[in-house]
Amino acid sequence: QNPAIVFFFGGGWRSGTPQQFYHHCQYFASQGMVAATADYRVLSRHGTPAKECVADGKSAVRYLRENAKQWGIDPERIVAAGGSAGGHVAACTGIIDGFESDDETENISSVPNAMILFNPALVLAPVGDLRFLREESINGLRERMGVEPRDLSPYHHVRKGLPPTLIVHGQADTTVPFKTAEIFADAMKQAGNDCTLVGYEDQPHGFFNYGRSGNRHYRATLAEAEKFLQRLDYLSK
Repeated sequence: QNPAIVFFFGGGWRSGTPQQFYHHCQYFASQGMVAATADYRVLSRHGTPAKECVADGKSAVRYLRENAKQWGIDPERIVAAGGSAGGHVAACTGIIDGFESDDETENISSVPNAMILFNPALVLAPVGDLRFLREESINGLRERMGVEPRDLSPYHHVRKGLPPTLIVHGQADTTVPFKTAEIFADAMKQAGNDCTLVGYEDQPHGFFNYGRSGNRHYRATLAEAEKFLQRLDYLSK
């Protein structure tokens, strides 16, 4: 039985393509994992708010667990991963209760066993005077979420007993400020969870993608992910 990883693409819950993580999947498959990149409904194609992105993300994790036997997956070693809005979707599968699709098998959990988040949107409601997203992103947020943003804000739902988490984030990110990853990681640790944040100096949003800057940060962030999965015994050293 092999560990599995499912990736969720970025695109502001509006757009994006599963192809974003094809190279990541090929890499983890070469290391002996079952690797998948999930499609989920987005505003531009399906007219859906972000709460449906989250429901689809939960369905994807559950689908892997439900079909674990068929694909040789260890149902207790499933990783949810994603970038930006996809990092938000992955985080919600591990942190936020509810928002499940109506037609799902409830006796099979949609909660992953670990999370790897690439510059994820983790704070979707005010925390003091913290600038948590770009100004123009905050204005229409309630409409884009389809619920009160706080209901889908991973930071606001941190508690003990959450899956071990790795976050890789550019320190020069202006789309999802690095500070939001810092306060999330602090909250996770204070609640007694295993959470590692790795910051990359001068790096903007999306720095980790395949094809960016000669793949230097694609490779660096993959190495961090590998180290994290080795520590959890999902990959051998």
